[in-house]
Amino acid sequence: MSFLEEIQRRRTFGIISHPDAGKTTLTEKLLLFGGAIQEAGAVKSNKIKKGATSDFMEIERQRGISVATSVLAFEYKGKKINILDTPGHKDFAEDTFRTLTAVDSVIVVIDVAKGVEEQTEKLVAVCRMRKIPIIVFINKLDREGKDAFDLMDEVEKKLGLHVTPLSFPIGMGYDFKGIYNIWEQNINLFSGDSKKNIEETIAIENIDSPELENIVGEKPAQKLREELELIQEVYPTFDRNAYLEGNLQPVFFGSALNNFGVREILDCFIEIAPSPKPKESDTRLVEPTEEKLSGFVFKIHANMDPKHRDRLAFVKIVSGTFERNKPYTHVRLNKALKFSSPNAFFAEKKEIVDISYPGDIVGLHDTGNFKIGDTLTEGETMNFRGIPSFSPEHFRYINNADPLKAKQLEKGIDQLMDEGVAQLFTLEMNNRKVIGTVGALQYEVIQYRLEHEYGAKCTYENFPAHKACWVKPDDAKSEEYKEFLRVKQKFMAKDKYGQLVFLADSEFSIQMTQSKYPSVKLFFTSEYNE
Repeated sequence: MSFLEEIQRRRTFGIISHPDAGKTTLTEKLLLFGGAIQEAGAVKSNKIKKGATSDFMEIERQRGISVATSVLAFEYKGKKINILDTPGHKDFAEDTFRTLTAVDSVIVVIDVAKGVEEQTEKLVAVCRMRKIPIIVFINKLDREGKDAFDLMDEVEKKLGLHVTPLSFPIGMGYDFKGIYNIWEQNINLFSGDSKKNIEETIAIENIDSPELENIVGEKPAQKLREELELIQEVYPTFDRNAYLEGNLQPVFFGSALNNFGVREILDCFIEIAPSPKPKESDTRLVEPTEEKLSGFVFKIHANMDPKHRDRLAFVKIVSGTFERNKPYTHVRLNKALKFSSPNAFFAEKKEIVDISYPGDIVGLHDTGNFKIGDTLTEGETMNFRGIPSFSPEHFRYINNADPLKAKQLEKGIDQLMDEGVAQLFTLEMNNRKVIGTVGALQYEVIQYRLEHEYGAKCTYENFPAHKACWVKPDDAKSEEYKEFLRVKQKFMAKDKYGQLVFLADSEFSIQMTQSKYPSVKLFFTSEYNE
């Protein structure tokens, strides 16, 4: 296959949603179609027979939630599909925001009973800002839930999307009969038997034919015809260009747990979703079809295997091909590195690959060279932008609970911060370390992983900060800036890149600082690779 054909057959997307909407279950079922796993596991807390393939950290299995983003790939109908399954829990939103820099499109999963939830709103806002094409999957139709039209209205209002249904439910909850596939014009009947791997579909050329009554019954048939008529009047017809530009979002209905409606979304997805797209760097726009390699690190995962101290840097390939044992330039360090065992992900197995193409995600074994946001090229100096770190909302001092393990603690904190689990601030005044996170659950994850992966124990105490503000003065030598540093000295800290941060104790204090020292600019996100 030629280089261009390889690019065109790639589809790299993320699955995002609120916790519990069924995202990991959907991922599992998609893998089932790709033949990547034999029996899909659902995430049910504590009652796990077969854990979900994409949840490999111990703490995820105990809690029944996904903490880290996992990468899964499979082949389906001649297409190479890369899924990035993201954590839905809001405490891990930062990981998800970073993952969105590495996808070409997303599927948003919405729970039929709960509708649009707050976490979904935040994530979709990021997708819209970046104009990422979105497909909506309304899940759990075998349970009682909101009316399909009401749900689509809610999606339009709360998420600011412009939707058009490409499949539609026949009944819901107890009366759920199946799904009419508007995209392919056929009906998929629901037997409620989750043991059946793949449901049968019945093609219906003409929705007005009496055949429909025989299949679903008289009342449901009548209702379906009325609803389809309404859809034609109310919703725009699907237009692929509008979808690719982020201006139109197709909606599918189904039940991932019962493997229902999943094939429809997958078949449509591989036809309409974009192949790898160009990406903006700080010097120019990089096209996937360029011959020379470029890619960036959007995630680092330490200790994939607790027995071996290994870190894996996840690199999204933007252009060219990534070849094993070929030297590439690490732009920030300005040095050549080569990789003898680049990994690709196939369900839960990692495989060493000789060559990867734009759109693929490659895992590189790392001994500490990589930070999130790093760029690899074949010699060109450029950095891919848009991998910010957000201002944390929770702050705690971290203390060593075992003086004999100071080294292990330091190493553990260092590696977990490289991974982007949380942010470390060192106070200027006394060098005490403060950990800032987006969500409180992260502290438990850090404590758990420090103990189980590094053999170090830590304790926390509260640090009274409200927000971290990155500081950039207009003039570093001005009297105003010097006074600001003197007055605020006990709130000043450095982040792990040595950038100056003001840990403000309240919203009021931020406003006062901005009016009192107008030449000192405060920012609430930091670009990782500035």
